[in-house]
Amino acid sequence: MKYRNIFFDLDGTLADSADGVINSVMYALEKHGIHETDRNSLYRFIGPPLLDSFQRFYGFTPEETQQALADYREYYSAKGIFETELTEGCVEMLTRLKSNGCRLFVCTSKPDRYTDEILRYFKIDTFFDGVFAASWDETLSLKSEILRIGLSTVGNQSESIMVGDRHHDIEGAIANGIDSIGILCGYGNREELTKAGATYIVNDLSEVADFILQ
Repeated sequence: MKYRNIFFDLDGTLADSADGVINSVMYALEKHGIHETDRNSLYRFIGPPLLDSFQRFYGFTPEETQQALADYREYYSAKGIFETELTEGCVEMLTRLKSNGCRLFVCTSKPDRYTDEILRYFKIDTFFDGVFAASWDETLSLKSEILRIGLSTVGNQSESIMVGDRHHDIEGAIANGIDSIGILCGYGNREELTKAGATYIVNDLSEVADFILQ
């Protein structure tokens, strides 16, 4: 195998977390008097750091952004985290890769507390040799920075690859000089992944395993 260290994004890749994230964003916006009726427009919140998204998409001040993040977490901690499902084929893919000697890692911009809880809740935490996530205060939140920390733990980076569904995952891989696999079963699309510079693009998680194990 060419790749033995496999880094996975979480939201949109290993897990379908759309309902939990969107419901939490809507809750936070309501707290600020914003009644967002177009749920589809909130998919852009899935993946990138929340602080950046509230500022970029709604023009929140730094103070408003911090409060929006607190409001988001109020809902997400109680309900949103459980409004999540594993992506179809996730366990089967992880099992195949692990049984064939791959080292598996999570690399996500979701805060570490939530990431660990989700992995334990779905009983997939034991598959991973390391979990690299955003810090709770989001001072560490960029995918490229989180991936850089993860890569520092592996021996040969030339045997490492990043798997994700959004341009942040692909750009993070490029910034760290490793290859990437973009998957089309998440929240991005072929145009986004191609434009970002994905090394490979596959349809779903079963094809990820097929490709790596070929």
